Amino acid sequence: METVEALKTWSLRLLGMGFFAFPLAWAISQSGLPLVALLFALPLGLALVWWLFQHPRNGLFLTIGLAFLLPGIMRYVPGPLGLSIDFLLVITIIVAIMHPKLVRDTSLLNNPLFWVTLIWFGYTFLELFNPLARSREAWFYAVRGVSLYQLMLVPLSLLFFNTNRDLKIFLNIWILLSILATLWAMRQLFVGVDSFEMAWLNGGPRKTHILFGKLRPFSFFTDAGQFGAGMGHTGVVAAILASGPFSNRKKLFFGIAALICFYGMVISGTRGGLFVPVAGVLSHTLATRRLKIVLAITLVLGSSYVFLKHTKIANQNYQVRRMRTALDPNDASFQVRLTNQRKFKDYLRDKPFGGGIGSGGSWGQRFSPGTFLAETALDSWYVKIWAEAGVVGLTIHLIFIFYFIGYGLWRCHRIRAPQLRTQLYALQAGFSGIAFASYGNPILGQLPTGIILFIALAFMFNVDKLEAEALAAGDKEEI
Repeated sequence: METVEALKTWSLRLLGMGFFAFPLAWAISQSGLPLVALLFALPLGLALVWWLFQHPRNGLFLTIGLAFLLPGIMRYVPGPLGLSIDFLLVITIIVAIMHPKLVRDTSLLNNPLFWVTLIWFGYTFLELFNPLARSREAWFYAVRGVSLYQLMLVPLSLLFFNTNRDLKIFLNIWILLSILATLWAMRQLFVGVDSFEMAWLNGGPRKTHILFGKLRPFSFFTDAGQFGAGMGHTGVVAAILASGPFSNRKKLFFGIAALICFYGMVISGTRGGLFVPVAGVLSHTLATRRLKIVLAITLVLGSSYVFLKHTKIANQNYQVRRMRTALDPNDASFQVRLTNQRKFKDYLRDKPFGGGIGSGGSWGQRFSPGTFLAETALDSWYVKIWAEAGVVGLTIHLIFIFYFIGYGLWRCHRIRAPQLRTQLYALQAGFSGIAFASYGNPILGQLPTGIILFIALAFMFNVDKLEAEALAAGDKEEI
């Protein structure tokens, strides 16, 4: 009897499987690989949504990874992937609204960073109604890096990314992705770019990424300049962490990471990115106010300046030669930038609110081609803000930038938890480096740098909560 029942059970199962299998096989035969891909992607997508809905923190982790990898993925996968981060952040915000923890933590939003973020977004929102703006659609695309990502990330990070464990995970993910980026760039330099990357180069970037027959590796970033600045950013953060009160194993990891990332900065051929570690280290020196560190850093920076400016050592190396041009005031590229800035000064003389967000750069060329702002190279983050938001917008933006730097210098020095203090010193130095280097290149609002900076600012402004937790866990000064 048991055998008969088992046969019946298996017969029903096979019949049920056949009931679904035959229509599925027919559908696959008609649709081919797209349906197969959809069938495999569907459970993965459902699992991803389920994971995101477990906690808003997961959405922030995924945003960091996507901010690094998305520009590279878009070279391999055709399709409208550009708004993926926006979509992910919207889902994360929905999860945050539904999450019961939000009810207990809303007091964390009563934070200067949150109010500054609201003010800046409010100004950029009003730019949507700028009568000089040629395209409202351009505003939608361009405002993301200027203020929208900041508006979405800052409250999420203040609410759900506010423990010392979160800070450590954030730093580790950031550093590991930067190491991967350098390894990817080394493959491009020593092995060569693949067919997808070559197609991207041939689409326009070739003229700025292959100079005198030498490739400027760009890894999976938007371009070589952004890659170099990003590696300089990570390098200075990792170097400061390597000097902190951590275990020898962690110090070794941070030290190796710093060397790898600085190497990535060098091979990128970037010149503006060179000022990220310089400004970051100077900022760290001001923050620590320790004589030995000041003398050591002054010696290193002075030696580097003399090496690049007043010697010809290693001049046969293309990357070294290119870095030397960053210190040459007569460099042709630098002179072009100065000429463009004079043009903007004349054009914007009677336009205090600029030409509208999205009116310059690539978005201007796409949505309002032929206009002055679209056809004149911006070449700088601050020139971009000046051109699109006017002198009023630039003034507001610079006030906030200097406020962030000043707050970091003041608050980090007062932290009594040594490990936390070192971590926030590193974040503050990294922000200062990017803020300074953004004068020469439009770095600040680009992926992944902008995403990293907005989250880092949230940790810096959540310092009271982080310090209380660290002191309770035993991270205290030795007496």
